[in-house]
Amino acid sequence: MSKLTSTLLYSLTGAAAIASLSSCKSNKQAEPQKPMNVIYIMSDDHSYQTISAYDQRYIHTPNIDRIGNEGVRFTNSFVANSISGPSRACMLTGKHSHANGFINNSTTFNGDQLTFPKLLQQNGYQTAMIGKWHLVSDPQGFDYWEILPGQGDYYNPTFIQMNGEKIQEEGYATNIITDKAINWIENRDESKPFCMLLHHKAPHRTWMPDTCDLELFADKTFPLPENFYDNYEGRLAAQKQEMSIAKNMGLVYDLKMADKEKEISDGIYEYWGHEMYNGNRMNPAQKAAWDAHYAPIIEKFKKDKLTGKALAEWKFQQYMRDYLRVITSVDRNIGRVLDYLEEKGLLENTMIVYTSDQGFYMGEHGWFDKRFMYEESFRTPLLVRLPGGKKGDVAQLVQNIDYGPTILDLAGIEKPEEMHGESFLPLLKGEEAPEWRNSLYYHFYEYPAEHAVCRHFGVRTDRYKLIHFYNDIDSWELFDLQEDPSEMNNLYGKPGTEEITKELKAELKRLQEYYDDPIRKEFVIE
Repeated sequence: MSKLTSTLLYSLTGAAAIASLSSCKSNKQAEPQKPMNVIYIMSDDHSYQTISAYDQRYIHTPNIDRIGNEGVRFTNSFVANSISGPSRACMLTGKHSHANGFINNSTTFNGDQLTFPKLLQQNGYQTAMIGKWHLVSDPQGFDYWEILPGQGDYYNPTFIQMNGEKIQEEGYATNIITDKAINWIENRDESKPFCMLLHHKAPHRTWMPDTCDLELFADKTFPLPENFYDNYEGRLAAQKQEMSIAKNMGLVYDLKMADKEKEISDGIYEYWGHEMYNGNRMNPAQKAAWDAHYAPIIEKFKKDKLTGKALAEWKFQQYMRDYLRVITSVDRNIGRVLDYLEEKGLLENTMIVYTSDQGFYMGEHGWFDKRFMYEESFRTPLLVRLPGGKKGDVAQLVQNIDYGPTILDLAGIEKPEEMHGESFLPLLKGEEAPEWRNSLYYHFYEYPAEHAVCRHFGVRTDRYKLIHFYNDIDSWELFDLQEDPSEMNNLYGKPGTEEITKELKAELKRLQEYYDDPIRKEFVIE
């Protein structure tokens, strides 16, 4: 294992995007290189398990895979706070949540602070933000933006425009967001480089598929994760959570069992489930397709009268099918973007990023949702296509606070000192980075709140993870990710772990001091 006390910082090579090249054989000046464009595509709650570049058990995602096949696949990519709004704030500012102020979804993002789109805009880039924003305040630092209010809707969604006007669009959100993105690129000022943030609502709960995808996976049975029936022994916070597929996933709200007779009832957001599925959001054609698909499932479900494990496993299968149908639409639309860029000759001068605002549980530990520092929600997919860059895997530990510094580095803009993240552009270029970080810091704040995941902070290295849950409980967890990748065996306090625990606590304390997290003054690590 790498020495834990080594420095977090690494060297930046920082090649400028605009450069003049001269020939060794003549004094003629070569044409200046064009600044690199950036298209940053981010979905909401897309698990790395459901991208075939990472995991081929569930779905084939050829267009997302293409980005990695023609560029790099990060195999150790993580977030700083696994929940939507805070994760987005970390990405924009390059700072951990305590420094950017958006610690949970009940707060409002301070748009006056420094972000990487603002710096790009100030340095001659056109900037655009289209799709899911989820930061309450209006976007700043963009020449153009059009966003979904709050979580947005899958069907016939409303968009907020820059002038504040709200306009409802006919169609499916993933298709519409892609249409708007392509239209903006088509009509941009071609004399300037551009950076577009293309943010999909999908596949956020409640996983409502496009009508053309409703029958996909209908006959497929997905394997249960080995720890689907986890009893959370030795993990107190996991025992307290409320994100169980069996107990906390709604039949009506999440799984579309909104029968007209209202005989199916479990009390989990049931009113909103009926509002979404039987309200006025769908047009007649969409509603007809929806009813044609779900009505027979509802009828059979009522007839079968499932209980216990049979009901839990039925819920898992229904969840997986709808989630993967939504992913299919995301992948198809990414293909549309790639095809457009290729047709317009933009592929060779545009860096393309695909990621999610965090990971998601596909039944591991019996769960859906995110929040925990456990691997499925802490880890996020990250595939980057850099023209002329490296092809293959990158194994170094990267985090979403690094995205902004990397894009700034690509544009030849110096990273502000206040940003916690660092540029991984050298890794994209296949260059050596001997002083790369050996650990990552994480801090989750949203408790008490939905899903009842306790507040916690922690450190992860290439092999070990140490987590401290605090406030309502005082609990430590230690995992050996090499021997226990599913994080089932809490080693904290067990004989033989004293030295590694001491090292990890020292590293955790160092990271809290390095990032100046105020929590270190409230909970002193001993």
